[in-house]
Amino acid sequence: MSARFRIVGVDLPGLTCGPSPDRPDGHHNIHVGVQCKQEVVDLVPGDAEKAVFEFDVPVKNGKFGGPFIHGRDGQRFVYLSWGVVDDGGFQMFRRAKLHVDHIDTAAADGHTVEGRLGLTDAKGGPKCASVRPPGIEWKIVT
Repeated sequence: MSARFRIVGVDLPGLTCGPSPDRPDGHHNIHVGVQCKQEVVDLVPGDAEKAVFEFDVPVKNGKFGGPFIHGRDGQRFVYLSWGVVDDGGFQMFRRAKLHVDHIDTAAADGHTVEGRLGLTDAKGGPKCASVRPPGIEWKIVT
């Protein structure tokens, strides 16, 4: 039993953000990716028209699992991670939790679960923190 997840992010914030108390010069060449275990994969530049991430998620005992799903029962989510890409690779500085516990796993089994959200926060920076509906629209598609 499994479901295909497709996360579609629009309204990306651009390649720079900041400044902040810990980064007075801000962040430059920012990218967003989806976290698989501890690694952030499928990086998309922060100035792209949209960011699309697709991956398979096993369904076991009525719960989503696998390397893309994080958290404990009742608090399961997908991480979208923001970071700077430079000579040292990807350096994460912020991430968003896309909560999935409310999605009907029985209805999702064998189908695609699509989440659509804007990736810029109210201050014009990368969206972070916990994201639940209506901040993200989840639907099951065939």
